[in-house]
Amino acid sequence: MISNQGLEDDMDKLPIVDLHDAAEDVGNLLSAVYDGPTFGNNNQEDFLVVSGVLRLSTKYLIDSLRTKALAHLSKAWPTSLKEWDAREDLARTHETDLTNASHLYPHPIAVINLAREVDAPSLLPAAFYDLSRYSFSHIFEPTEEDQTYRPLPPAPSTLSNADLERLCLGKEASQHAITSLITAMGSSQNVRSTQLTASHSRRVSHTAVCVSAAACRKDFSELVALATQHYLFDRERGCYDPLYVAEELGQLKSAEFSECKACARSLEAWAAREREKMWKSIPIWFRLDHSGDTSPRLFRLLGRSHPAEWVCLDDFPMCDGDRGWDALKNDANPRSSIIKQRQD
Repeated sequence: MISNQGLEDDMDKLPIVDLHDAAEDVGNLLSAVYDGPTFGNNNQEDFLVVSGVLRLSTKYLIDSLRTKALAHLSKAWPTSLKEWDAREDLARTHETDLTNASHLYPHPIAVINLAREVDAPSLLPAAFYDLSRYSFSHIFEPTEEDQTYRPLPPAPSTLSNADLERLCLGKEASQHAITSLITAMGSSQNVRSTQLTASHSRRVSHTAVCVSAAACRKDFSELVALATQHYLFDRERGCYDPLYVAEELGQLKSAEFSECKACARSLEAWAAREREKMWKSIPIWFRLDHSGDTSPRLFRLLGRSHPAEWVCLDDFPMCDGDRGWDALKNDANPRSSIIKQRQD
């Protein structure tokens, strides 16, 4: 029990254990042990409860509670893109409700520091990515006038020097990914149009064949110019969020209203693939360690030193471990001319 000077006279024959833990954390842990964990919706108040349970269940080796607390936090700081999208949907719904004056989720700095404290690396990629979506001025000098303002979490309210370095490197990589994404949107469509030139005709498309090569090339050039102005020059909403940018780009040429439905669907499929690739690349953007069978195996294209341009071996299903490696290296496809680069 927690030592208290006022109880010593009444309990002088009973052992007293001094716990050097926050009283609130101990109370939440005991409630979870005796009544079972009752976690909420991963909002800021819920995080205070769950983080305390996770912290002390790790310290006192209560593995079942630690597993449940980690599983709950993983809903807000997930390891899959599908779960991330679900998390973002909840956040947007919360923030569009005018009665909610604060963000739904806790500050990502608090999550990063907690993950370091309790050795929960699975929370780090999503937390670092979330933090990178804010400008440095919003992170280090937030003001209440900023649309993204939120108070800093309780101490420690700053990152370690090593994690601050990871944030800077990852933020640079994510910005480079947006530039590469916008550039690729135009060039990849031009390649596809060239391959299908023989099948073009001026009719409304209901198949997978582009029906208007020249018009589609013009449309995509205009979309590239629009995206460049919006995200790179004007720095509008989403300019720090490559997953959001890719999703928006995929919806610029709606299949419902476009004359060429084939190219509209092709754009949507391309954006979905790019989002998956970027999600797999987040750990390497932020120089995070990989562990477990689900970690992406990352490689670098020859001549491409920037992490945003590295590729993931999971995109090459013929290559399982080292099997098929020689075939991959000798493939005529330039993307398969890669060198293995495992991260420390």
